[in-house]
Amino acid sequence: MSRDFIRQMPMAGDGIGYRQRVFNWFNLDPMLLCILLAIAGFGLLVLYSAADASEAVIRAQGVRLMAGFGLMLVIAQIPPYVLARITPVLYLFGLILLILTYPFGYEVNGSKRWLRIPGLINLQPSELMKVFLPMVMAWYLNERHLPPAAKPLTIGLGLMLLPFSLILLQPDLGTALLVASSGALVLLLAGLSWRFLFRLLLLVVAAAPAIWFLIRDYQRQRILTLFDPESDPLGAGWNIIQSKIAIGSGGLTGKGLFNGTQSHLDFLPETQTDFIVAVLAEELGFVGVVSLLSLYGLLMFRGLLISLQAQDTYGRLLAGSITFTFVVYVFVNIGMVSGILPVVGIPLPLVSYGGSSILTLFAGFGILMSIHSHRRINV
Repeated sequence: MSRDFIRQMPMAGDGIGYRQRVFNWFNLDPMLLCILLAIAGFGLLVLYSAADASEAVIRAQGVRLMAGFGLMLVIAQIPPYVLARITPVLYLFGLILLILTYPFGYEVNGSKRWLRIPGLINLQPSELMKVFLPMVMAWYLNERHLPPAAKPLTIGLGLMLLPFSLILLQPDLGTALLVASSGALVLLLAGLSWRFLFRLLLLVVAAAPAIWFLIRDYQRQRILTLFDPESDPLGAGWNIIQSKIAIGSGGLTGKGLFNGTQSHLDFLPETQTDFIVAVLAEELGFVGVVSLLSLYGLLMFRGLLISLQAQDTYGRLLAGSITFTFVVYVFVNIGMVSGILPVVGIPLPLVSYGGSSILTLFAGFGILMSIHSHRRINV
């Protein structure tokens, strides 16, 4: 072996070590970061086709993704014990913003969900609660015996019921259920009894007739359309029918990018947001959908591994809830587009065009990065 080769070996090792130190300096998990970059890049490709090659849409989405990565980087620098200390303040702040939507929010499609800050941003407080609620649930259960007894369980349900009720009255049933699910996942991860869950399910089933008359007309229509979209093919059932046609026509490998007839001939609605997975299925087929789901699966397993390696109960519950909440978003969107769930207006994470949802997702990933990078720190 030559002297030159021997002299170069430490340099290669130093290069690898330097890259690792860079990730450590910024408290980033390289594997999770690579998965996020892959999903975001894949999403931009699909969005570029769904938006008919609109550069303006791609630039806007790119700016939002960069802002999301920046937010993730900032949050990753905050140790989990600091996050735990400020969690009650964040939760109260989120509740105040939700209350402010009633006198000061502006209405979109019959629902007051947004607060407009002149010259800055349009803020949807319910998106913030998707992060703040699991944080406060994990904070509350952190110092208590698990599985939770009756009193902690009741208080936890109360913490979950407050934002759920405020969002439900906007009205926004879909987001209210997703926010509640993020809190319920914390209780499940804390070891909530399956017997209790079974009883709760029976209670919901028994109350279903009363709930049916309490929900709004358009919500009842969405449920009826789910079971029989052909009853109104040119009205309420149009979205589901066209989405199923797009998904089925893609076959194994799809028609190719920009060649989707349902999306580019305006048969398929909301191609850039809620129904973008139908565009993916039509143009890239079964292979494209499985590729995206595989990336989602890798992200889920990495998130669960971070949860298992967390240094305390707060980190384990919060990381697990963030990971499973992400999975719920994916399941609800794909189930909605494929006709097995009612249409509730949930975007496909990191793929659909959007603003508030992207920032909320990256805030959650920033928390995962923080939990991972601080897992060996003793406070």
